[in-house]
Amino acid sequence: MDSIDSDVVLLTCSDTGQAPRLPVHGSRRAAALAALPAVALPARPDRAALDPVLAERRPRRVVVSGTDAALAAVLLRLLRTDRLDVEVAYLPEARSPATAAWGLPTGDDAAALAVEGDASPVPLVRDDSGGVLVGRGELRDVRGECYCDDVLVLRGAARRLVVAPGPEGIGVRAGWSGRAPDGRTRPVASRAPSGTGSALGRAVQVGCEPNTVVVDGVPHPRTVPRWTWYRHTEDWRLVRP
Repeated sequence: MDSIDSDVVLLTCSDTGQAPRLPVHGSRRAAALAALPAVALPARPDRAALDPVLAERRPRRVVVSGTDAALAAVLLRLLRTDRLDVEVAYLPEARSPATAAWGLPTGDDAAALAVEGDASPVPLVRDDSGGVLVGRGELRDVRGECYCDDVLVLRGAARRLVVAPGPEGIGVRAGWSGRAPDGRTRPVASRAPSGTGSALGRAVQVGCEPNTVVVDGVPHPRTVPRWTWYRHTEDWRLVRP
């Protein structure tokens, strides 16, 4: 099949078999989105679903309509196919950890940004199981230790260990509330027998009793005794305010 150069392609990610309703109403932005070439994909498109689309259409920008898990799945395929120069815009179904992490709008404002916004390089966060993180990583009822770079943020037990990417790097917060990291550093004292804190850095390393890691709302298929998130050497290009 011959390649088709497509400036912008709309990827609608849903397991219903139909394209989800776009989060826009009667406006010129809705008309602009409706005019884009659209491809219906599974809710979490894999290599077989997405790679042929990328190879055939060779887009400058993809607009991802779906969940944080869909956005992560698309970003992973861009990484694996050496296409991190492709711009990524996000049309979320609702406010989400990814919209909070990157300061992204929803609804009509998201549509306007997807059509008219500029892309800029932002940190790409990977993990040691081969995945990527776009919004929120979480371990629940965790017991062990966690470091962000050389800052100790968990020793002992916490109800939640939350990791989030962002423009400044990778944030992590351990505690009992489950709130997202706020970018501040609150280390656990090196000699403390237990404690929780927070930090911002380039890598987060967790060693714990076997636990299930949830990445962008998707539980890892196996419990693991350790996990690492780290900043990739290359950024991705996100359309954001």
